[in-house]
Amino acid sequence: MGQHRRDPGQGASLYTPEQRARRDASIWTTVQGVLAPLQFLAFLVSVVLVLRYLETGSGYEAATVSILVKTGFLYLIMITGAIWEKVVFGQYLLAPAFFWEDVVSFLVIALHSFYIYALLAPGFAPRTQMGLALAAYVVYVMNAGQFLWKLRVARLQSGVPA
Repeated sequence: MGQHRRDPGQGASLYTPEQRARRDASIWTTVQGVLAPLQFLAFLVSVVLVLRYLETGSGYEAATVSILVKTGFLYLIMITGAIWEKVVFGQYLLAPAFFWEDVVSFLVIALHSFYIYALLAPGFAPRTQMGLALAAYVVYVMNAGQFLWKLRVARLQSGVPA
């Protein structure tokens, strides 16, 4: 397990100097920096709409659209994030520095994709669909926390206050 991830807490740097230079020079770093808060905003709106639907039984369409928008941001950030990893680390996904973040991202994508399946397939009640969305959102929050932690570690390692 330790072979797949550098542990910044044990003295290993998250980025080599060359990787840091590629990260800082890449437009994909900016793209990720824009998409991540937009996805989080879509998540916040969607959580409110989903919970409102579950509480009141109204607003199914708005909740559904919000989940699809959030899922669209997720797919977009995963694609652009894979490109970012290729530019910075030389491989599209599962670079050692972000191995576990990527693994959890796969679970987040699987859950969001299963929601879309449940939306389109017969036999899934609206409340079940919303439950799937909330399960996806719980794992998304955990994944976002992983990435925020890595951002903090990177800032600390570069001497920028976190």
